[in-house]
Amino acid sequence: MIGEALAGKRIAVTGATGFLGTALVERLLRSVPDCEVAVLVRPGRRATAARRLQREILRNDCFDRLRAELGDRFDAETSRRVQVIEGDVGQEGVGLDDDGAALLTGCDVVIHSAATVSFDAPLDTAVEVNMLGPSRLAEALGTTPSSPHLIAVSTAYVAGSRRGDAPEALLTDTPFATHADWRAEVAAARRARSDADADSRRPERLARFTRDARAELGAAGAPLLAERAERLRDEWVKERLVSLGRTRAQSLGWPDAYAYTKALGERALLENRGDLPLTIVRPSIIESALAEPRPGWIRGFRMAEPVIISYARGLLGQFPGVPEGVVDVIPVDLVVAAILAVAAEGPAEQPAVYQVASGTRQPLRYDNLVSLAESWFTEHPLYDSRGQPIVVPEWSFPGRGKVQRQLTRAGKGLQAAERLMGALPLRGRRAEVSSRLEERRQQAERALSYVELYGSYAETEARFQVDRLLSLWERLDDDDRQTFCFDPAVIDWAHYLHDVHLPSVVTQARVRTTPGGRTGPTRAERGRRAVLAPERHLAAFDLENTLIASNVVESYAWLATRRLSEGDRLRFTLRTLREVPGMLALDRRDRGDFLRAFYRHYDEAPAEQVRADAWEMFSALILAKSFPDGIRRVRDHRSRGHRTLLITGAIDLVVEPLRPLFDDIVCARLAERDGRILGELVDPPPTGEARAMVMAAYAEAEGLALEESVAYADSSSDLPMLEAVGHPVAVNPEAKLATIARKRGWHVENWTRAAGAPRHLLPFAPRLTRSDVS
Repeated sequence: MIGEALAGKRIAVTGATGFLGTALVERLLRSVPDCEVAVLVRPGRRATAARRLQREILRNDCFDRLRAELGDRFDAETSRRVQVIEGDVGQEGVGLDDDGAALLTGCDVVIHSAATVSFDAPLDTAVEVNMLGPSRLAEALGTTPSSPHLIAVSTAYVAGSRRGDAPEALLTDTPFATHADWRAEVAAARRARSDADADSRRPERLARFTRDARAELGAAGAPLLAERAERLRDEWVKERLVSLGRTRAQSLGWPDAYAYTKALGERALLENRGDLPLTIVRPSIIESALAEPRPGWIRGFRMAEPVIISYARGLLGQFPGVPEGVVDVIPVDLVVAAILAVAAEGPAEQPAVYQVASGTRQPLRYDNLVSLAESWFTEHPLYDSRGQPIVVPEWSFPGRGKVQRQLTRAGKGLQAAERLMGALPLRGRRAEVSSRLEERRQQAERALSYVELYGSYAETEARFQVDRLLSLWERLDDDDRQTFCFDPAVIDWAHYLHDVHLPSVVTQARVRTTPGGRTGPTRAERGRRAVLAPERHLAAFDLENTLIASNVVESYAWLATRRLSEGDRLRFTLRTLREVPGMLALDRRDRGDFLRAFYRHYDEAPAEQVRADAWEMFSALILAKSFPDGIRRVRDHRSRGHRTLLITGAIDLVVEPLRPLFDDIVCARLAERDGRILGELVDPPPTGEARAMVMAAYAEAEGLALEESVAYADSSSDLPMLEAVGHPVAVNPEAKLATIARKRGWHVENWTRAAGAPRHLLPFAPRLTRSDVS
């Protein structure tokens, strides 16, 4: 009896925060009486291993059944039976302290399920965890016959891209297995990280990262641009190592870096284990539970789920694969039961291999999988944003190369269109076109990544033998077969897909499954409710293109032409047009530099005359170009007791008439001397990161919390201001900010000028009459 054989034993589990590890811990606590469980958990940046145990393992819905069975005793029982060991198999010595080492070596069984399971992990990461992790753990356990029984979870796909039978045998005993020096592979992977990092720091690459950051964020300020450029550099290094891992794996006959590092990890473990009792368990593609702890339980998206959801949403109508080929899927609870049966069986004299796979015992053909998915989504369609059912496309089975070429062309075409739209001066709803193009491009790139990552698994022709697994099954009594079922023959694929797996996938994906219009408040209504909530502290507003459809150039043009003759106006227009290209380029590079340069136009202007004309301009230009909804929003905040702050690069003479609308105004100020304005700013203009610093200082002085505050702005140059608060609002966003707002889920407002307001081709002041002069 499995339960009795493991009762009272101490069983350690690595990888307990993952899909398989969580299921193992739950099943041990629920089905093996009085065993103790030790979990090896890597501490996070902000959470200890003990905190991660509570938050990421015991609070997972996998434990709902056990929690219901134990009721109020759940916390006490798990505290009594579960111990946490702080460690990391990706580090030398597994990162254990003396107490952790003693606890680990005192276990009877150690189930090693920790792994980097991503098929597109960077090569060096996969090598450190998958290739070296098992050997590090074996060394920590001690390589003697009295050491704990190590059950190493690998993958059936260590067989590589072979055809025909893949036996339950050690790779050293398997015909046609690829032989590679794992030590050389480790050294090469570590060197590749160093080489890629050095390459990323070459001057031409750093310049490119900076250009790409500026193209994405615009004039967001030096700190944000530097941060984004560094992130792009890190991503470039990662992508280089991901590509290298995939290429190296395929050159040796494995589909990806996961299978490659797992295979060489087995070889390294066999060399390094000494006399450590060892069993290797190789599951195929692990998917949602058939029955335990409940039908359909799954943790996160696995391999097939992104492809299934993309198909259901009408985004993916073809995928490479052999229609009559077998997709070897195994429910997670069958894998858990097999591992516990192996643990109860105990180690053999020599390392043994068990494969937990369905392909030879209960095969699921690829065309049958597609047919079952098509019929289920036809009967239970997803719905688009308008509440209309999405008709799933007719599935085809082209070659992998053809699909890759089609998706690559689509991605490049959408990227070109996206760049064109991003270069146009679009705002508000028009700018959303660029955002939608980016979303379509990302969908094409995502589909391409699915083909590159998973295409080989749909084309596999290996048949994973399970003779030893079935022999173990035959030795079980009826009670064990009922409680710890792992025979793949029990799977009814139509029932599993229609009644268990697909409903679970849809629930996990949080996609729309009901027809008709949405009920309840819209997203925009929820956003407005959130920003106007009584608990908000501060509302900070940008001015240009946020509250008014005007800018500092238009204000200057109005003031400068107020007292010019017709001929002087023409000369002013021509001179200004000549300056426009240079000014636009300077504004794109740095808003502060642009303002400093532009405000020199005010040099020697009579201060009192400009002040008087500014009040005239307020009614003639500013109010005429204002957004009534924006002005109303300022008043809404004030009526709710929120502090209101205007932060603008416009000069004080221009914004003075707006002062009664706000509690405070932070703006640019020009120096004056002897009644004349000097073309010099008294203080640096409040642009870029300076706005965030102003807001932080203001909030601290007034006792306000920025996380409970709101900021309104229109441009990516205002990113520091928007990121500084808990509730950013993009108003009439230009293309770059529209894209950022969509990605981050920010609230968006599209405010317009009042209907009937005068519209002039040039922002010139009306000419003065004699009565105006007198």
